[in-house]
Amino acid sequence: MLSRVADSLYWMSRYLERAEHTARMIDVDVQLRLDQSPEASAGRWLRLLEALQAPAPENGTIDAAFLTHILTLDRTNPSAILSCVAAARENLRQVREQSSTEMWEQLNRLYLQVNSTTGGEAWLLHSHVFFRAVQEGAHLFQGVTDSTMSHGEGWQYIQLGRFVERTDALARLIGTHFGRVSHSLDQVVESEEFLEWVGLLKSCAAFEAYCKAYTAEIRPLRVAEFLLLNPEFPHSVRFSVDMVHAALTAIAEMTERKAEQPVRLAGRLQATLSFSQIEEIMATGAGVYVDSIRRQCGQAHTVIQQVYFDYSAESALVS
Repeated sequence: MLSRVADSLYWMSRYLERAEHTARMIDVDVQLRLDQSPEASAGRWLRLLEALQAPAPENGTIDAAFLTHILTLDRTNPSAILSCVAAARENLRQVREQSSTEMWEQLNRLYLQVNSTTGGEAWLLHSHVFFRAVQEGAHLFQGVTDSTMSHGEGWQYIQLGRFVERTDALARLIGTHFGRVSHSLDQVVESEEFLEWVGLLKSCAAFEAYCKAYTAEIRPLRVAEFLLLNPEFPHSVRFSVDMVHAALTAIAEMTERKAEQPVRLAGRLQATLSFSQIEEIMATGAGVYVDSIRRQCGQAHTVIQQVYFDYSAESALVS
């Protein structure tokens, strides 16, 4: 497969995953805002901005309507939902021959829906409909892709992009939340703080799955264990890293290029998560642990770029 084709499929998948993740986080915040005080809502906004790596307001004033617009429909913000969906569509358009008709139609439909949305008070009142549509549109694209595209090299690059992005986003979100825990991690969460932990789980699409595993009694230690180390839940860090490693292993077998380094880096990260104990992680500090995960994920991304996308013709001939 040509490097530019692989690059476009990889980034198409990353951008779409980023748009879906941002939409889910803002949608959760909008819903929880109805049950929280203005002070608690402001704190949630600051954590949301930090988790999305968006700059906080310079004057320190939280304007929910303005921030929602910046993160959603602002064309000048490359991380806004509109910008991410547009970038995903453009990357797929460049390699249109690699996708199925159903894939292109679904992503184009989502782009047209997002692009036709205009901000304003009326939109804000029903913004949850928009955020749900973005999430469902991304999920439908994933399902259509799995059902209509041959599971060869191109499909593996789509898997790789999705789960590299998910690993980094989940680690950043978990680190942001656990960096502010001030009480015992094995203590049952009560009162208004309960909503904060429900918000974290819902931001990872994990609330119902967590309740089935641990009941509705929320303890930060259990939340950390579920989101970091659960090997079966699709939005856990470990599951995402497992999928990154599986995709890189499959690509290495399909391509003629020597690709030991990306597989080795992903395998090292996979081993770290497989053999970690949650008590040891928390004793060291969740922030330190997820920073390490993000650093290793970033290293893997850099090597993926060098090995599969940005290599020179001479290196390709040598390998």
